[in-house]
Amino acid sequence: MLDAAVKDATVETAGQLSAELFSCAQVLSGSIGLRRAITDPSRDSAAKVALVTEIFGKSLNAKTLEIITKIASLRWSSSGDLVPVIEQLAIEAQGSAANIANELDRVEDEFFAVSQAISGSFDLRKALTTSGADEAKTSLVVELLGKTNTDSTVKLVSHLVNNLRGRSIEAAFEDYFYALAARRNRLIAHVRVATEITDEQKNRLAIVLASQTGQPVRVNIEVDPSVIGGVSVTFGDEIIDGTISNRLAGAGRALVGAQG
Repeated sequence: MLDAAVKDATVETAGQLSAELFSCAQVLSGSIGLRRAITDPSRDSAAKVALVTEIFGKSLNAKTLEIITKIASLRWSSSGDLVPVIEQLAIEAQGSAANIANELDRVEDEFFAVSQAISGSFDLRKALTTSGADEAKTSLVVELLGKTNTDSTVKLVSHLVNNLRGRSIEAAFEDYFYALAARRNRLIAHVRVATEITDEQKNRLAIVLASQTGQPVRVNIEVDPSVIGGVSVTFGDEIIDGTISNRLAGAGRALVGAQG
C-alpha cells in the first residue's frame, strides 16, 4: 500500500505522508481503547474503517487516510502490532522522501553514525531518553544534526527519541534500521543477465524500472551464464523472471506434468 502512495511523489509529499503516519502512530500509542477497537476481530471492517475515518479524516490527506483505513480493515492477531506497523510505514515513507532526493544511502550512513554517537555518550543518551521532555529533545537533535545531516535524518531521529514506547533507544534504532533497509531493498533492482550489458543499456533499464515504481531505482547487474538469455529482475521479495532458462524449466515441468 505504501508503494502506491509514494509513486510519483515529491520529496515534500512523501515527507508529509511520513509525518502524518507518525502522528497517527502517536495517537494510537496513547489510546489502548482505540487500538483494541481497531483490531477487534468481532467488529466488521466497515465499522472499523468508519471509526478511523471519523477520528483521522479531517487531519489527513487522502493518501494517508487510504493507508490508515486499509490497515483498519485488516484482521489483527494482537492490538500491540498496530502501532509498530504504522511506525514502519512512516519510516519507509521518509526513506522514500530521501530516495527521491537521492539521499537514501546517506541517510542510512548518518543514522548509523548518530546511533553510535548516542551509544558512546552517557550524557547524550540520558538527555535523549528523558521522559516527558519532547521539545527539549527535538531542539537538541536539531542543534546537533541540523547543520550537517539531511532533513530526513533529523526528522527520523527526532521522531525516534520522542517515541520510544518502552523500548531502549538502541532497540528503537534497530527498528528504524530495519524499516529503512526494507525501503531501500524495494528500490534496488537486482538484475541477472547472461552477458555484460553496456552503461547505456543499464541506464535505459533504470529508466524503465523507475517509471514503474515512480521513484529512482538503483540497478545492480549480475552476469550469470546460466541465464542463457533474457533478464531476471528482483525487487526485494518480488521476482520478474523473463530468462530463457526459466522458460525452459517451466516447459520441462509442464512436460513432466503432462506425462504424469
